[in-house]
Amino acid sequence: MEQERHVLVVFPHPDDEAFGVSGTIATYIEMGVPVTYACLTLGEMGRNLGNPPFATRETLPGIRKKELQASADAMGLTDLRMMGLRDKTVEFEDDEKMVKMIQGLIDDTNPSLVITFYPGLSVHPDHEATARAVVETIRRMDAADRPKAYTIAFDNDTVNQIGQPDIHHDVSGVNEKKLGAMNAHASQTVWMMEDMQKRLDEQDPDALKWLNTEHFYTYDFS
Repeated sequence: MEQERHVLVVFPHPDDEAFGVSGTIATYIEMGVPVTYACLTLGEMGRNLGNPPFATRETLPGIRKKELQASADAMGLTDLRMMGLRDKTVEFEDDEKMVKMIQGLIDDTNPSLVITFYPGLSVHPDHEATARAVVETIRRMDAADRPKAYTIAFDNDTVNQIGQPDIHHDVSGVNEKKLGAMNAHASQTVWMMEDMQKRLDEQDPDALKWLNTEHFYTYDFS
C-alpha cells in the first residue's frame, strides 16, 4: 500500500466500511496515514430488527450509531463524521447539495486518496447516489489537484463491464481489527459473522482470501 497524505472514505451506511475497506482503513492508520470516514446516514432503515426484536424503528438509529462508533474504535479510526442524511433517501437528495457536501469534506481533509463505491455498479440506490456525488465532485476539480479514487463494485455484471480490480491490498496484518469492525455491527451482521467465523476456523480458502485481501478499482476520470 502506498503512503498517502490523507485518505477520505465516503459511504452511505454504517457497516459499508466494515465489509469492504476496514482492513485497508486499519492498515493506513497503522502506517501513520490520517483517515477520515464520512458516513452519510445512520442506516436507520436497516432490515434487521431481531427475532425476537431487539430494536424498533425509533431505537435502531441509536443502536447503529453506537455500532458505527465501535467499528471506528476497532479500526483505530478517530476522525468519524456522521453527515446526518436519512437512510434510503440519499438518491433523492439534490445533486448540487451532494456535490457541495463532498467538496466540503475534500476541502477540509485535502486527501490524496478517496475511497467510495463505483457508480453504476454498486447495487443499492444510496450506494449509487453516494458514488455519483463523489465522482462528480472529483471530476470537477482541476486534474492536477484531483485525489485518486479507489472504488468498490459488486454488481453481478461488474467483471463483464470493467474487468478485474486493479488494486489489491494485503490486510493480513490487521485481521483482528477487521473482524472487530465487522462484529461491531452486530445488529446487521451477527448471523453472517457466525458463519464466517466458522469458515475461518475451518481454514476455508475463500473466507481467508476475504479476510486477508481487499480489492478496488481505480476510477478513470478520462
